[in-house]
Amino acid sequence: MSKIYTRYGILIAIILIAYFLLSKLIGLHHYPVFSAANGVIFGIGILLAMKKYKADKNNFKYQKGFQLGIFTGGLATLVFTVFMALYMYLIDSEFSANILDSWGWNYETGTLMILISLVVMGFATTMVLTLAFMQLLKSSWNTPDGKRNTLK
Repeated sequence: MSKIYTRYGILIAIILIAYFLLSKLIGLHHYPVFSAANGVIFGIGILLAMKKYKADKNNFKYQKGFQLGIFTGGLATLVFTVFMALYMYLIDSEFSANILDSWGWNYETGTLMILISLVVMGFATTMVLTLAFMQLLKSSWNTPDGKRNTLK
């Protein structure tokens, strides 16, 4: 399982980084609304990781699938946050000030506030998507015998 979540977690992070750099190249990286696509990237990556794990295992347990989703998204979140920290502290120090200005805050909170927001949003997205995808991928407890107990 560790190979799967490591591979897909790093792949998600690379795609997130590429998406951010592409939006910077176009000039849209100052608009936080475009970070909604990050959820789509997370979703595709987590779903592919879960499907890969389910295809490799004969007995797909809910706990293992949930754990895989959390680890995949968590790793992607941490790698992307480290990249953004390096970007905001070393490459473009004005980026965080521009983002905070677009949020409309009147007080100085600094780059750390954006990094904390990235971590919280990444883990929240991971949790919601993992719960949703596990409902799709888990095996049903409904049996053919259960149909005989219904009202006709």
